[in-house]
Amino acid sequence: MLCSTLKVNFQAISPLAVNDADYRAKGYHLDVSVAPESVVAAAALLNRAGYTLEAVTGVDWLSSAAPKPPAKKAAPSAEGEAPPPPPEPAAPVEEQMEVVYDYTSTGLELCRVVVRCRIPRATPELPTISGVFAGADWHERETHDFFGIRFQGHRDLSPLLLPEDADFHPLLKDFKA
Repeated sequence: MLCSTLKVNFQAISPLAVNDADYRAKGYHLDVSVAPESVVAAAALLNRAGYTLEAVTGVDWLSSAAPKPPAKKAAPSAEGEAPPPPPEPAAPVEEQMEVVYDYTSTGLELCRVVVRCRIPRATPELPTISGVFAGADWHERETHDFFGIRFQGHRDLSPLLLPEDADFHPLLKDFKA
């Protein structure tokens, strides 16, 4: 019931998607996608509903960093015709990043919610939610350290776990050690 009510409440902030998830398979009940300008509104909605913030993390969707299978050579046809053209190239590189927020309500009914927000890899930034959930402060700093995602309005994005002079983000898929 708690998750059902929450689904209705999310409609007020115009989410991109709200989907039920199989808790046994995924570990959460509700999967919500929002635009960057709705991240704070989603956090405020969950805060008012009594949820706690578990984690904030990033995902680098740079698909070109994934290993590619070797290209197969086309065999000539039996009648000496030219081989068929090679298959179309793969879809363009997905130049996006994602910030994932995990929330939990452990009141009368367990309900875990994942809120996702995609952002361009070229300008990885979105508003901080630390004004709603103070505990987001260090989660956002850690996400900035490892992925380079900037949280606008955050009071201090100085390195938390990396050296103070770090100018790299080690969890980006194109990072070279």
